[in-house]
Amino acid sequence: MEEGKLELTSTDIVEDRRQELLRLFPEARTESGKIDFARLSLALGETVDVGKERYGMNWPGKADCFKTIQSPSLGTLRPAREESVDFDTTENLIIEGDNLEVLKLLQKSYAGKVKMIYIDPPYNTGNDFIYPDNYTESLQTYLEYTGQVDAQGKKFSTNTEADGRFHSRWLNMMYPRLYLARNLLREDGVIFVSVDDHEVENLRRILDEIYGEENFIAQLTWEGAGKNDARQIGVSHEYVLVFARNRMSLPAEWSIAKDGVDPVIKEVERLRTIHGENYDAASTAMAAWFRDNKATPSFGLRRFRFIDKVGAYKEDDPTAPGGRKFVLINPNNGQPIPLRANRGWAFDQAGFEKLIQDGRITFVTERSIMVRRYLHETDRMTPQSVLYQPVRSASERLGRMMGENVFEFPKDETVIEKFVEMSTSVDDPAAVILDFFAGSGTTAHAVLDLNKYDGGNRKFILVQLPEPTGREDYPTIADICKERGRRVIKKLNEGDDGKLPLENGIKPDRGFRVFKLAESNFETWKSDVPHGDTATLAKQLELYVDHVRHDREPEDLLYEILLKSGFPLTTPVAALKIAGKIVYSVAEGALFVCLEKELTLECIREMADEKPERVVCLDAGFAGNDQLKANAAHNFKAKGVKSFKTV
Repeated sequence: MEEGKLELTSTDIVEDRRQELLRLFPEARTESGKIDFARLSLALGETVDVGKERYGMNWPGKADCFKTIQSPSLGTLRPAREESVDFDTTENLIIEGDNLEVLKLLQKSYAGKVKMIYIDPPYNTGNDFIYPDNYTESLQTYLEYTGQVDAQGKKFSTNTEADGRFHSRWLNMMYPRLYLARNLLREDGVIFVSVDDHEVENLRRILDEIYGEENFIAQLTWEGAGKNDARQIGVSHEYVLVFARNRMSLPAEWSIAKDGVDPVIKEVERLRTIHGENYDAASTAMAAWFRDNKATPSFGLRRFRFIDKVGAYKEDDPTAPGGRKFVLINPNNGQPIPLRANRGWAFDQAGFEKLIQDGRITFVTERSIMVRRYLHETDRMTPQSVLYQPVRSASERLGRMMGENVFEFPKDETVIEKFVEMSTSVDDPAAVILDFFAGSGTTAHAVLDLNKYDGGNRKFILVQLPEPTGREDYPTIADICKERGRRVIKKLNEGDDGKLPLENGIKPDRGFRVFKLAESNFETWKSDVPHGDTATLAKQLELYVDHVRHDREPEDLLYEILLKSGFPLTTPVAALKIAGKIVYSVAEGALFVCLEKELTLECIREMADEKPERVVCLDAGFAGNDQLKANAAHNFKAKGVKSFKTV
């Protein structure tokens, strides 16, 4: 049985990677248990010339990025029930805090569990991004920034071109976060990152390095998302870079529902009423409607700009790689229709003639054809690389929902919904979507709406810094994010007449738990106390005995223990009464947590009789009684408990 103190720091990523290497290549282990890189190179069948120039990306501060990644967090996430919706039943999370610290804290509990990440990080325009200046004090800086401890003059700051390391500082902010985020992705996970012209090239290169060039999926162009405030050329688009954790683990094809089909079909019927059988006039009017009606999404829908007696259609190439290779004859004139090189026909001669009979072939010339694909015949389509967000439409919708304009330039939840739809399956109950630059909460809105639309049960985790807004009603951006979540949930519930329907036999999850980043609930031993300072040393010894912060509640301690024991923050917890003491049963007995400060042998024996896999107790619960602690270890071991830890 494993015994000892519960580790209160976040995951040691370096040690985890080292142990994985030694597991794969035990021959590289030195006598002291370290890695002999020369032996590792031999095991891989190659030698390393350290002086050889290599392709790669470097910038001032990159080495410190790895120090940032490797520096563990001593923080915790405290539950805020009063700000949550259905705290006890929901599996959605909104976390208020510095996302670097939060990503570190999530490493143990959420490694390999996130299906999709979308982030809209600061674009490095010179005035819109804040971060801790000193990576070694990121938690301390955050606590000072949020008023949780006395300030020492450290601030979050903007990044201006006058600083001299304009791009480097942005890269130093982004690299550790993207690196830590990759650890959270499932093997079939995907990340979408919004960016504009300021840093798109640098972002692509660091994503290539972290995720691998072979896992690049696409660079999407998001038309209408730009602010278009230039004086020379109005830039009205942004980009979204898409990478996979392992592209080979993804489905061969992605598809999405055709958004906005109903308005298109209504317009088709209107134009057919006006123009009758004059389909050329109706098609011309349809193309003009698509051009003028910017509310129509661009996921291939605007290609259905032609109208005939059947309905709206697009014209497609009738050939494909690997298709049938034969001489196709035009039955109208008996002449062959040439086939493009390295292509094949998508039908045989009989199928071709049937398509002509049905009016589904367009003869561009007598020797060139296109095939008609009708809008109403399929409800799925392959996502396209150019997206469209109508100017100010997302802002206007958010303003109407919140009662006023509370957030400038929010992303369009309908487009984010498409990202979620294309990269997750409605049948995957474990699909978790993460957004650690949550802003106004667009991603939560998108997930909740999509679940309503297709009956899915996707979960979201949002992380947002409580950046001040200067408003009285919503003092921070995190407050806007939480309130938007509440209003989206209320609107969806009202749409169901106050009754939550069963979707796929599952009650939809319309809630979220709020957690807030804070110092650990447990005071840590400070090794830098001067040996001659007896008063300070005495204080340290006092904390060593009773090191729980006095302003913390049992639930605060419980969730820190869950998080640092590797359990997600939404793990089911039941409070049991055992021998007159409160014991928390986590994940149906996988872990027992007892936070009582006066443990008894009777309680220990009855806990052991329940045969949990692991047990964590407060060290203070033994009140210095080493015999009681020894009895506890003996009882737990005798009943098959795998791990007994104190904290």
